[in-house]
Amino acid sequence: MIKTATDATFEAEVLQNDKPVVVDFWAAWCGPCKLVAPEMEKLAAKYEGAIDIVKVDVDANPGLSRAFNIMSIPTIAFFAPGKQPMGVVGFRPAEQLEVQFGLAGYPKVAAPAAADAAAAPTSASDAA
Repeated sequence: MIKTATDATFEAEVLQNDKPVVVDFWAAWCGPCKLVAPEMEKLAAKYEGAIDIVKVDVDANPGLSRAFNIMSIPTIAFFAPGKQPMGVVGFRPAEQLEVQFGLAGYPKVAAPAAADAAAAPTSASDAA
């Protein structure tokens, strides 16, 4: 699930979050921002429960744009607890963002692991 943060909620949603957060700084009039939205959906689905995905409308939240020096959009920023935020400007596919921010190092949803575990006995009996 993708959350929305505002000037008022950003600190609680992102800065004080105990999980890593990918933040999409965007605006309704921004063409490339529309390309980023489905990539954020992919990351939200893949890392649900492990990494939060948050969108910030820069027009509605000018304080955040100033605070993080957002000069161009889309800007995708990664906030990991206890670390300096990292950011990239412009459209990037979800896979490139995963590599750029090292997302694979964070635990993923348990569902795929459970599916693998369920499949393991089948393949073991097939081998026998």
